[in-house]
Amino acid sequence: MAKNSMYLYGKNSVLERLKANPGSIKRIFLQDNFNAPHLVNAIKSTDIPVKHVSEKELTRIKRADRLQGIVAETDKFRYTPFEELLGNLESTGLSLICVDNINDPHNLGSIIRITACFGGFAVVIPQHSCCEVNDTVVHVASGGENFIPVAMVNNMLTVILKAKKAGYWVVGTVVEQGEDINDVDLPFPLCLVLGSEGKGIRHGIKKHLDMRVSLPMKGAALSFNVAMACAIFCHEAAKQRPKAAEGTA
Repeated sequence: MAKNSMYLYGKNSVLERLKANPGSIKRIFLQDNFNAPHLVNAIKSTDIPVKHVSEKELTRIKRADRLQGIVAETDKFRYTPFEELLGNLESTGLSLICVDNINDPHNLGSIIRITACFGGFAVVIPQHSCCEVNDTVVHVASGGENFIPVAMVNNMLTVILKAKKAGYWVVGTVVEQGEDINDVDLPFPLCLVLGSEGKGIRHGIKKHLDMRVSLPMKGAALSFNVAMACAIFCHEAAKQRPKAAEGTA
C-alpha cells in the first residue's frame, strides 16, 4: 500500500464513503461470492476500478476481522487544519470535543461515530500521545468520518487557550469531584475535554478548565470507557444546545 493510501473495509464503511466522497476511493476489491446488490449498484454508478478476488487474496490485501467481502483503497484521511476549523466555528456553531491521551483506535473510532450521529461537533486530537485516524479507526467509525471535521494538532494546551480566546467555555470530564452532569447548565459555545481512562486529563490542561463535570455512578465501583462517557456527555450537550441558543436569541 502506498503511503498516501489507506484501506476501508466492511459494507457500511465503504457504502458511506461512496455516498459522501467517492472521489477519495482509488479502487475496490470484492470477494468472489460478494452479495450485496445495493452496494454493487452504488459501485457501478461510479467509475471506480473493481477487482474480484478470492477470500484468501482479500485477506492478504487487508489483514483484519470482519472484512465482509469488501475492501476499498482510498486516499489517506484528511484532517481539517485547526485554524480553519476555529475560523469557521462562529458560523457553524460546532461544539469542540478535545480528546487527550487516547491510544485505542476503537475508542477513537467510536468517538467519531458518536459525534457524527449527534451532529454539531468537531473532534480535535493531539499528534502525540494519541492514535491517528487509521484503517481501524475509520472502520469503527462506520462512515462517521465523512460527517464531522477532525483536526490533529501539535499542542492540545495551545488549542484550549485559543478556544478560550475565541469565546469557548472549556469543560473537562473527570471521574470524581466534578459537578453532576445531570444538574449542570452547560456553557456554550462548548469545548469538552475528554481524558484517557488511565491518566485522565493532563494537569497542564486541567488548570485552564472553566468547569469540571462527572457522571454519577451508583452501581459497581467501575468507570465508563472514554467512548461510552463521550456518548453520554454528547447527548447532554446536544440536548442543551437548542436551549442555550434560545436563551441568546
